[in-house]
Amino acid sequence: MIPTLTLARVVWLELLRRKDFYVLLCLLAALCAGLLSLDIFGLGGVVTFIKDLGLLAIWILVWILTLNLSVRQLPREESQGTIFPLLAKPISRLELIVGKWLGCWSATGFAAFCFYALLAGVAALQGGPFAPLVLAQAFLLHLTAIAILAALGILLSTRLNSDAAATLAYLASGACLLVIPQIPVAFETLVGPRRDLLLALYFATPHLELFDLRRRLVHDWGAMPIQPFLEILIYGALITIILLTLTWLAYRRKRFVRGDIL
Repeated sequence: MIPTLTLARVVWLELLRRKDFYVLLCLLAALCAGLLSLDIFGLGGVVTFIKDLGLLAIWILVWILTLNLSVRQLPREESQGTIFPLLAKPISRLELIVGKWLGCWSATGFAAFCFYALLAGVAALQGGPFAPLVLAQAFLLHLTAIAILAALGILLSTRLNSDAAATLAYLASGACLLVIPQIPVAFETLVGPRRDLLLALYFATPHLELFDLRRRLVHDWGAMPIQPFLEILIYGALITIILLTLTWLAYRRKRFVRGDIL
C-alpha cells in the first residue's frame, strides 16, 4: 500500500511541477471572466448559457488533462531508465500500475474539483447557483469517468509511446462519448452481420455519456434517483477494474533492456 501511495504522490508532484493544472485553470478563469462580461451587453441574465458553456469547458479541460497525464507515466519511466530502480525495489508491476493510476485519478480529480468550484462561484454571482445535491452527483460521476480515462491512457501506454497512446486515447474516448451512443439509431436501417457487429460494439465499449449530468445541472432537473446513480457508479468501477486488469496483463511480462531505452 505504501509504495502505491508513494507512486501516486510522485504523479501529484509532476502535475504541479509541469504547470498543466495552472494553465488550464487560468483558461477556465479567463472563460468565466468573459462570461461575466456579458453584463456589458445586457446578457447577464442568461445564466443557463454560462452554466452550459462552463460545464462543457470543464469536461474538455479535464479530458485533456487526464489523458495527457496518464499516457506519459509509463513511457517516461522507461525512456529515462527509472523503470529499473523502480522494479528493483520491492514494488510489483501491479503496484506500479495502480500507483500511477491512483496518482492520475486523484490529481485530475482535484483539478476537476477546483474547476467546478470556480464555475459554481461564477454561477452564484450571476444569480443562478447550482443545486448542491445535483452538483455533488455530477462531480462524483465525472470523477468516475476520470478513473476510466486514466486507466485507458495507462493501458494504451503499455505498448505505445506517449504521443501514439494519447492520439489513440483521444480517438477512443471521443468515440465512446459521441459516436457509440448513436449506434441504436442505426439499428432501424441495418440488418444482418453489420447490425450484429454494431450491437456487439455498443455493449463492449464504455458508455462515458452515462457519467455526464450537465443537462441536469444546467436546466435544474433535480437530482438523479439513488438507484440508477449507484448503478452507474458501480458500472464505472467495473470498467476501471477491467481496464487496469488488462493493463497489468499487458505489462507484467514486458521486458526492458538498458541498451534499447533511449
